Amino acid sequence: MPHTLSIPLGNRLLDALPSKDREQLLAHCETFELVIAETLYRAGEPIPHVYFPTGGFVSLVTPTDGSDNLEMGMVGSEGMLGITLILGVDVAPFHALVQGAGPALRIETAAFLRELKQSPALQRELQRYLYVSMSQLAQTAACNRFHVVEARLARWLLMTQDRAHSDTFHVTHIFMAFMLGVRRVGITKAANSLQRQNLIRYHRGNITVLDRAGLETASCGCYRAGRETYARILG
Repeated sequence: MPHTLSIPLGNRLLDALPSKDREQLLAHCETFELVIAETLYRAGEPIPHVYFPTGGFVSLVTPTDGSDNLEMGMVGSEGMLGITLILGVDVAPFHALVQGAGPALRIETAAFLRELKQSPALQRELQRYLYVSMSQLAQTAACNRFHVVEARLARWLLMTQDRAHSDTFHVTHIFMAFMLGVRRVGITKAANSLQRQNLIRYHRGNITVLDRAGLETASCGCYRAGRETYARILG
């Protein structure tokens, strides 16, 4: 259904736009419910819609040899899916897999490109977000290469908590191993260590962050670097 002004936004990119530009874009948006495990894009295929999450969040996953995959980033209410369109590229570079259920605003690609062309403010905001996304990808690549699993897991849990907007969220060891590109036994060992330190509680797939400050300490510096980049570029 078309978006109406009575529906709260909650997407930081849209909320940062001047009201005129925002309302022109929203006139072409519809509300859409993100469903866990749904694939919104497949790498190498055309981008049919642009998504602005307002509650749910999505993992950007790159396929590797065979059946393995590796998460390269997350998109929640701080961002959007389909950012390569501002470069004139309408092919998805990653699989987009819904990790957290919730609402989003969706707009067809053709309508989005028309609005993008007409709104310098939207262009500027999304150019800045593209820089932040590129920085996140580079940070994640370095993190995956150089940092130990426990620190990477702590970072991933913090990023998930930020986008879930809750201290508790559901995720299995298998899924975390899938996202981080490590064996399940490695995730189990790292999660048990964080639990022994009373940083998290894990029970039947439900993770609760008990000590966020402690989890940030356990994380590598990549988590803080990512937040600082976003704040510096997008405010």
